[in-house]
Amino acid sequence: MSGAQLAAAESTESWLTRLLGDEDPDRPDADRLNPQMLAGVSGEGLPLADVLAGPMWAAFRMVTAGAPVAQAMARGSALIDIIARTAVADAGRAADQVGMVTRPSVTAYIRVTESGACSRCLVLAGKEYGTSTGFLRHPRCQCGMEPVTREHKPTAQDPRKLVDAMSDAQRRKTFGEAGAKALAEGADLGLLVNARRGMATATVFGRTVLATTEGTTARGIAGKRMRAADGRTPRLMPEEIFRLADSRAHAVRLLRQHAYIF
Repeated sequence: MSGAQLAAAESTESWLTRLLGDEDPDRPDADRLNPQMLAGVSGEGLPLADVLAGPMWAAFRMVTAGAPVAQAMARGSALIDIIARTAVADAGRAADQVGMVTRPSVTAYIRVTESGACSRCLVLAGKEYGTSTGFLRHPRCQCGMEPVTREHKPTAQDPRKLVDAMSDAQRRKTFGEAGAKALAEGADLGLLVNARRGMATATVFGRTVLATTEGTTARGIAGKRMRAADGRTPRLMPEEIFRLADSRAHAVRLLRQHAYIF
């Protein structure tokens, strides 16, 4: 799982370079993503090993409560799938945002949906957000983002066109029988779907400060940098840094302090 997260995070720099080129005159050479800092933790900053143990205990509780073993194992398998897909996607999205924030030419990002996106994601397709705005996602969400600069202005997806391009079966699967019928009769897509229901950013799970202990040991890069600044500071997750920072320069300083960039 950590390897999959690392692979997702490592693809960010090459992806952004292909899109935007390697020239950004206002970007210091030192501001380069450190993808290793995004592996081994969940989007909420919890050690991945602890999160991955959850399905085992869930299955165990079902068995002890009298559920058939096959049912308990199926439940555990489903939870593992949710955790795996979400953790890898979160690592990739966090890397993308870190990479964009360190490029002064990037002023915003546009939300991009993938094939098979749910109704909540379809409604948000093509919306533009500031680079430090938390990315709304749900478990197993595979949506991504594309940077916006003065020269690179991607064509935003149109939610209604995406829906119109779907087959009847796809619309029924995505919106349900009643929802698909309402759309066919001209219902407003935004009113039909509550886009934020079941959606959250990686920082909004009842946590006062989104932080992690991963990489903060005496031998860890983040641990060394944080002790040099303030030995009592926990390592903040990227989205928490974006939420707390009052400027791009402040965000970059915090990202460097917490070892997300070199």
